[in-house]
Amino acid sequence: MTDLIEHADTDPADSADRVTEGARGGPVAPKPRGIAGAMRRPRAVIVAICVVVVAGTLGAVAMATTSGSGKINTATNSLISTVSVASPRYTPQAAVGATDDYHCSLVNPHITKNSYVISSQFRPGSPEVHHAVLSLVPPSMTAQAVAANAATGGKGWTCFGAPSLPGASLAAFLSTPFLSVWAPGHGADVLPKGTGISLPKGSLVIEQVHYNLLVGDKPVTNGLVLHTVPVSTPLLPMQSQYLVAPPNIPCPAGVTGPYCSYQGSLNYLDQRFGSGGVEMTKLIDQACGENPDNPPAGDTATCTWRIGGDGYIVRIQPHMHLLGVGFTMVLNPGTPQAKTILNVPNYNFDYQKAYNVAPIPVSSGDRIQINCTYNPTLAQQLPILRKAPPHFVTFGDGSSDEMCVGVTWQTSSVPNSHDSL
Repeated sequence: MTDLIEHADTDPADSADRVTEGARGGPVAPKPRGIAGAMRRPRAVIVAICVVVVAGTLGAVAMATTSGSGKINTATNSLISTVSVASPRYTPQAAVGATDDYHCSLVNPHITKNSYVISSQFRPGSPEVHHAVLSLVPPSMTAQAVAANAATGGKGWTCFGAPSLPGASLAAFLSTPFLSVWAPGHGADVLPKGTGISLPKGSLVIEQVHYNLLVGDKPVTNGLVLHTVPVSTPLLPMQSQYLVAPPNIPCPAGVTGPYCSYQGSLNYLDQRFGSGGVEMTKLIDQACGENPDNPPAGDTATCTWRIGGDGYIVRIQPHMHLLGVGFTMVLNPGTPQAKTILNVPNYNFDYQKAYNVAPIPVSSGDRIQINCTYNPTLAQQLPILRKAPPHFVTFGDGSSDEMCVGVTWQTSSVPNSHDSL
């Protein structure tokens, strides 16, 4: 918990050079929806949040930005192996009064030699799949994972917050890189050329899937495709970093209800996710320099974190829920060197991507800021959100709650952009 509070930097950002999604070949997102339509040790943030949760729950200037989605041509490279695996069939279910289910399933990709993952694709089996996080289980923890799964008859387990392993040290488990973060529109997850994610022999995969029961509750089987190469391939491993900021979005003018106050909303959060959900929300407020008992309300969220090591950012992914309409990530805000390294002005939940970027040099002690913008009136416009009661919207696991998350992937040196992989 102290790690979460310790590493946030709350200095405000001034203007910065803009690098906009869609520049130099990057895809341009659709318009926002209307009626018709996660730093010096950034994993400490996730660990601190998830301890609470489990205990209770990507240019108009010089930067070339491209979508991380694409295809791997396995026919032209004999080094590439394709692995396909399906998750056990699961019927989403939520606690009484809740409409969201976070469920972890264990899958075995049968990795017989040390490898790198160079591309992955999570294939949701049904529209109620809201988003998913895929995490590798290292060989040292596979026996524990198999035992935990066997205890549920092979049906997996509930896992709010982040992928987790029952009975395992959360810090130890989260020291293993996440494989992929999927959201609607994401498609195949093709890593930057010259990079890979380490996949040791015997590794398993935990698929943490967020099911939105406002959409449905039919039985679901999800799929996963991995493209791998031998570990002897000269690739650079990537480390992922997770940044969060606290949305505190009041009900729109003219909208009233018992949950339209901040405290009323916390009560609503507690009803659905227990005290751990409330504690997580307050922790993020506190980490970002806000009063956790009375944070400033508005339609934006921002937080600045310190980078803990030298290297190069090569990949970025933003994440918000259904009220999100804009996202920026700024390096060294409030300084003459300030630079916007990602700007998504028309963010759309149904069009979420990770973006491969030209290597961005960073140094230990640099600051990186995420900024999220929301349209609270979408809560009354979107049919799915109209099913939920009006409420002051905070950071939370529910589909009708919000998030402000930025994920970066970093390498220790510049990847070889001319690599065939």
